[in-house]
Amino acid sequence: MGIYCPTGSTIRHSSATVVHRHFTSMNTIFFTGQIIGVVSIFAVVFFVLAGLVSRLCRSHVQDGHGRAVLITGCDSGFGHQLARSLDQKGFVVFAGCLSPEGAGAQSLARQSSSNLRILQLDVTRDEDMQKAKKMVQENLPDKGLWAVVNNAGISDWAEIEWSTIEDFRNMVDINLFGSIRTTSAFLPLIREAKGRMVYMSSIFAFFNCLNMAAYSVSKRGLEAFADCLRVEMASFGVKVSIIQPGNFGQATNIVKMKTGLDIWEKLDDERKLIFNQQYIELANEYFMSTCSSGFKNSDMVIDAMLHAITSARPKRRYLLVSAADMFFFQLFPFLPTALTDAVFSLSSMYAKRKEMLYTKQERL
Repeated sequence: MGIYCPTGSTIRHSSATVVHRHFTSMNTIFFTGQIIGVVSIFAVVFFVLAGLVSRLCRSHVQDGHGRAVLITGCDSGFGHQLARSLDQKGFVVFAGCLSPEGAGAQSLARQSSSNLRILQLDVTRDEDMQKAKKMVQENLPDKGLWAVVNNAGISDWAEIEWSTIEDFRNMVDINLFGSIRTTSAFLPLIREAKGRMVYMSSIFAFFNCLNMAAYSVSKRGLEAFADCLRVEMASFGVKVSIIQPGNFGQATNIVKMKTGLDIWEKLDDERKLIFNQQYIELANEYFMSTCSSGFKNSDMVIDAMLHAITSARPKRRYLLVSAADMFFFQLFPFLPTALTDAVFSLSSMYAKRKEMLYTKQERL
């Protein structure tokens, strides 16, 4: 027994050590679990509080009293409605209109207070821009020029080969260079007030849709300009926002009305051999039908523009599409190009296009 006692003692000692290590390990795991649980709870609480603080900050709006806003393209559409909304909120509004004597501008003047001033402003003309700047400077309220909303723009549709260089030039001159021209003129006043620059873009700035090449070129360029400006202006306390509306054609009447025959008559003989006139008529009907299926009012866009102007923390981008389309358009810019191109193969219109190219023309 004396020989085996040391061995038994060693075995008991080893067992005790194993049990001790097991409990120590369990305690460590339990303690670690408690730490992770506490950290997780604190993280959740932190994010909830951060969200509440963010909401409180966003709910704080700038008082319109003593502040001015310049808006381009107020003859109709978004600009017209925004001018009225800002006037009702007490801002001094400089409403740039292409035709100050036109029905849209005159209607705006009648329905607004004396704080709203109509300006002659063709954003493609340097002379108009300098006159507008002089008038704004001479009539600024105490707190200066708080925001410039680059809203003036045009829209049109056509395949690239149905378009002329002049079509592209006109689109870019208004939608892109018009905004650059306006920014260059009024940015010193905005910088002085540490205010806002707002740009009206479109989902077509990133969504490469058939028939929208010229428009997409102008809006993609506009967003590149606004993105660069935002980075540069951050040092001065100036905030830059981009509005990206979806299908609001019916709400604004911005879409240029034309017929398939209008397009066909612009084509030269070579292109008439390629494109079927029946297809052009079909494309025109499809496009007009699509536009008529969009939003019937502009409330969503006006609310976003007001938020960009008045919120303490405006967003960099406002994507304004239906709830059903939101996930698709948020995901689209990050998808591989091969996949985004393939999206169009799902369209019945795209399939008909391939079938009808080069086909013999039928009499209309």
